[in-house]
Amino acid sequence: MWRRVASLSSTISSSSRSLSRNQVFFQAAFGLSIRESYATEISKPGEEGVLRPKEKAPFITFVLGGPGSGKGTQCEKIVETFGLTHLSAGDLLRREIAMHTQNGAMILNLIKDGKIVPSEVTVKLLQKELESSNSSKFLIDGFPRTEENRVAFERIVGADPDVVLFFDCPEEEMVKRVLNRNQGRVDDNITTMKKRLKIFEALNRPVIDYYKNKGKLYTINAIGTVDDIFKQVLPIFTPFEEQLKQSRHVNPKSPLVENSS
Repeated sequence: MWRRVASLSSTISSSSRSLSRNQVFFQAAFGLSIRESYATEISKPGEEGVLRPKEKAPFITFVLGGPGSGKGTQCEKIVETFGLTHLSAGDLLRREIAMHTQNGAMILNLIKDGKIVPSEVTVKLLQKELESSNSSKFLIDGFPRTEENRVAFERIVGADPDVVLFFDCPEEEMVKRVLNRNQGRVDDNITTMKKRLKIFEALNRPVIDYYKNKGKLYTINAIGTVDDIFKQVLPIFTPFEEQLKQSRHVNPKSPLVENSS
């Protein structure tokens, strides 16, 4: 668990940002970087809005890809192989709705109206999971979807991903997978699927380009069998072998363990 620490962030700039329609950016007056919290030893138990530092900064992987790209299946294999704790922004939002929390009603209403849940709400749910987990390595599935998501994560959590995976798949293939395997929404058809994919491309492309420019993006050709695609994923984690091996919950059959002998 992380020790309680106190830190006052700089006051958020009052300058406004230009937001796309249906996107709302909440402002917060206080925040604490995860990486800062790892470094400090000052603790004030019981104070709200602060994090508990672990021994080292968390290992974070973002996984991006449109509906039908196969990223869900690959996330399962990555988690099983490397012992990462799987977090899904969508699952966390659905959990809030199912548990009838204060945020849950607001989230449900926004989704019903076809609006995007404010980035700050989503990020704070992820932050809570990061803080409360005993794990030090995480796979965050389907996030960040937008530049707002990315900026909010960096501002609130104060951490950058170590790896960003993008499962690149042709539109026709994604449409075929979703419709043939009945993996999408109940009302999915060719028209609605193509619309969803256009929205994904418009919102997610800036995020992909940002991490590509930072040298953190790994593009995976998502055509082929599950095993063929996963063979492209395995080498990406090789440079982080020692960091992952030292973390908890490594699968005994993981290539990282087998290669260490």
